[in-house]
Amino acid sequence: MKRKHRKRICTDDVIFQGPRLRTEPSDLILPISSPNRQATIMCEAEGSPPPQYRWSLNETPIDLGNDYRRRMSGGNLIISNLDKDQDTGIYQCKAFNTWGSVLSRKATVQFAYLENFRTQTVRSTVNVREGQGVVLLCGPPAHSGELTFAWIFNQYPHFVQQDSRRFISQETGSLYIAKVEPSDVGNYTCVVNNTVTREKILSSPTPLVLRSDGVMGEYEPKIEVHFPDSVPAAKESLVKLECFALGNPVPEISWRRTGGVPFPSKVKMKNSNAVLEIPNFQQEDAGTYECVAENRRGKNAARGRISFHAKPHWFQTMADTVLSIQQNLFWECKANGKPKPSYSWLKNGEQVITEGRIQIENGALSVAALNLSDSGMYQCVAENKHGIIYSSAQLTVLASPPSFSKNPLKAVLKARFGSEVTLECKPQASPPAISLWKKDNELLQRNERMIVFPNGTLKITNVTRGDAASYTCIAKNQFGSASTTGRLLVTEPTRITVRPTNMEIIVGESIVLPCQIACDPALDVSFSWAFNGQLIDFRQDSDHFERVGGTISGDLMIRNIQLSHGGKYVCVIDTEVESLSASAILVVKGPPGPPDKVTVEEITDSTAQLSWTPGRDNGSPITGYIIQGRTPFTVGWQAVETVPEVVNGNTLTATVVGLNAWVEYEFRVVARNSVGLGEPSPASAKTRTEDAIPDTAPTDIGGGGGTKSELVITWEPVSEELQNAEGFGYIIALRPVGTVTWTRAVISTPGAARYVFHNDTIPPFSPFDVKVGAFNNRGEGPFSSIATVYSAEDVPSVAPKMVRARSVSATQIEVIWEALPAIPERVLGYEVMYWEDDTKPDTVGKVRISGNYTVVNITGMNANTAYYLAVSACNTAGPGPQSMPINITTRKPPPNQPPLNIQWSMIGSTLSLHWDPVVAMETESKVTGYLVLLKRHRYNDINTLVTNKTSVQLSLSASDNYLIQIKATSEGGEGVGSEPIHIHKLSMGARGSGAHCLNPLNLAAVLISALACFVW
Repeated sequence: MKRKHRKRICTDDVIFQGPRLRTEPSDLILPISSPNRQATIMCEAEGSPPPQYRWSLNETPIDLGNDYRRRMSGGNLIISNLDKDQDTGIYQCKAFNTWGSVLSRKATVQFAYLENFRTQTVRSTVNVREGQGVVLLCGPPAHSGELTFAWIFNQYPHFVQQDSRRFISQETGSLYIAKVEPSDVGNYTCVVNNTVTREKILSSPTPLVLRSDGVMGEYEPKIEVHFPDSVPAAKESLVKLECFALGNPVPEISWRRTGGVPFPSKVKMKNSNAVLEIPNFQQEDAGTYECVAENRRGKNAARGRISFHAKPHWFQTMADTVLSIQQNLFWECKANGKPKPSYSWLKNGEQVITEGRIQIENGALSVAALNLSDSGMYQCVAENKHGIIYSSAQLTVLASPPSFSKNPLKAVLKARFGSEVTLECKPQASPPAISLWKKDNELLQRNERMIVFPNGTLKITNVTRGDAASYTCIAKNQFGSASTTGRLLVTEPTRITVRPTNMEIIVGESIVLPCQIACDPALDVSFSWAFNGQLIDFRQDSDHFERVGGTISGDLMIRNIQLSHGGKYVCVIDTEVESLSASAILVVKGPPGPPDKVTVEEITDSTAQLSWTPGRDNGSPITGYIIQGRTPFTVGWQAVETVPEVVNGNTLTATVVGLNAWVEYEFRVVARNSVGLGEPSPASAKTRTEDAIPDTAPTDIGGGGGTKSELVITWEPVSEELQNAEGFGYIIALRPVGTVTWTRAVISTPGAARYVFHNDTIPPFSPFDVKVGAFNNRGEGPFSSIATVYSAEDVPSVAPKMVRARSVSATQIEVIWEALPAIPERVLGYEVMYWEDDTKPDTVGKVRISGNYTVVNITGMNANTAYYLAVSACNTAGPGPQSMPINITTRKPPPNQPPLNIQWSMIGSTLSLHWDPVVAMETESKVTGYLVLLKRHRYNDINTLVTNKTSVQLSLSASDNYLIQIKATSEGGEGVGSEPIHIHKLSMGARGSGAHCLNPLNLAAVLISALACFVW
């Protein structure tokens, strides 16, 4: 039932509301031996002030003050120490407050129990012939609550399994065996279970034995279990019909509806068709049902009619109502149900009787000439024998003088010249007030333009400037009078002076749509814009839309226009007295949308026939298409050659040419129009071109080197993209220069780039003509051009002589030897091997130089270390024999201490420097002199001055800044530099000193670092 909106009555700031039930009592069936011995019956209502509650049992009020077992929590009734005799019955809740009372639905409380079978050791024996049918009675004891039945065969837990021959009725509890077999002999115990109390009891065993007077012959079915002739069924309930027959052979059970009405799909048959279930029973399911039991000896049938009934259900209810005194009330409620419900009415929980002003007829309540005592809570009650329902509503009767506190006239009302205006006179009054109007201080004279409606509303049509005045509405009833006044202001019509016009624009551009007006200065104006019927939200769509202009301008700026912005724009101008609008169509042009359905219709080894469907032109006709292709060997998409070379906008097919054979291709299409290129189409399905013989020969044929009797041939492999088919490989052809016959070799490795031809008869460094071709499963392709490649040469056969060495410093050795005279082998350079001693192979190093040089400097040596050296000549075949080893010892390392106590003075442009001598340690080379390094700012070169003294004078430019460093020199090389000295051009005539030790650093790095942090 749809809930009606409930009106509320306001007195000052307090809201009053009659009680309305939110939770109503429900029927309860309780175990008689409930563990907690307590039950709660629910009842909850809302209202203001909060409702109070009373309960009745079997229509007798419950006195909670003198009842220690019953109490209330909120509106809920809680019963403790449950007692079957005292607590069984019908309960009803009443909720009440100062506005009235309502009754809840009635709820039944029952108690479930299951008594024991009467004491009996063994039931009477049932004697039956084989093939005969039998019924074993259960005879359940006294009980309350739903029961279920089962049977134990001989002993627990061997339960009888139901099938087409055996059936347990859940109506009677009896066990039916259609045809007894020898295996059925034994003891049978009935098991009864109460679904509410969960109690379970067992009967005494019933022995079943076979008679000895022979086997029962065949006989026709005899229906022992069948449903009643009339079965009442409630709406939406689950209906179960049972049917079972005895017989020999075992009968088959089937069901049907009379009149040939088919069963709906929801109907289910269970237990070998002995049970028919109809879930969610409805009116259309009512009718006569027939059960048929049949075997080869005959058939029998049982019929019964299922009747439909439904408790009442509301389809029309009344709503809370506020009326004035002396008005009439009419409420009507309607309910469905079968049988048809009857109606009654309650006021504050008491029966309403038809008399005088109050009439009740067929669910309708009418009360004439209401008075204040008629206020209260009313309930419409619909009832049939299957249920009762309640619908509640509040009636409030008012009596009050007129008041405009809620609906006064506006102080100033504005109306456009020539329009019409409505002035509402809506006082609150009970009973309704009589209204009259004054213009300024005189009663309003009605005419064809001034119309006063029965509800007091004043309407003025074709407003003129003379209508501008103060208007007063006066309202009266028997309880008093009241008035409200407002001034009517007549304004000039608003005009649109600049309208938006239809336009075309390119996507990404910006535009302003004008909307400007001329209006009466007394009016408040607001502008809004709609796009394709939807109001533009300028805060949410601020990325693209902005309203610009002042009070009389509502121009719309659209930035970075997109294709989705094309459509109809409407400028809406609203004032207090009128609404105007102006519209324009904006066409947005953009690059075309992506084409679709790119398909390879036909493909060869070098061409592909394509087709596609066009995309959207986005406001500008498509002028042409560009075809792009992609393979596993390309970087991204590349434009491809087509026939026709230029594909115009009306063409939807093209042939791609110049493809490589046996390559998997994808294609896509890009459309263009006057705006530009659009988005590409989705890629076509991957398609492989047909195979073909190779058409590309290997390149960069070369080679040479290798070992004796070898010819090494190299080439640039053909890329997989150009191999044209499977089974790709290379054919190498070679011959000595000046001969005719080619020697061929085949390599089946596609990625091969080198081939070594070995033959003991090949002379060293002999020229050969060489060419390389390609082949695949389709055949041989072209050969490369012929290149000349030399066979491997012999290593030089003679070792260099007159090898000598000189220690240059602690880390450098110079090696010198004599050049070799002319020998049969080529000499392309020399290789110098050096090592510390023969027991340290990991210390071996070598230096190789090309050309005819006979001297080399070896750096990076260890200081004060003995080295062995040998020299050999070399060519492409490798190094020849080594010279006799010689040995040389590197010098001691240079001093590790920088010059200290550096004193300097500057007189004019002459710089005088003095420092303490550096004394070498025993393990260091002796000092042979000093090196002064001078760097001038803005110049990259470093000037050096060598001296064997500990002082020096330098002539400097007065306009430059300088950086100076001093190092000791020795046979082992340069020592550690001093801390850099900064000489600024403003320091002329100054003195200084630097006595700190500087860590060993590269001078250039020191100078750069020092200069970087110096302010020049």
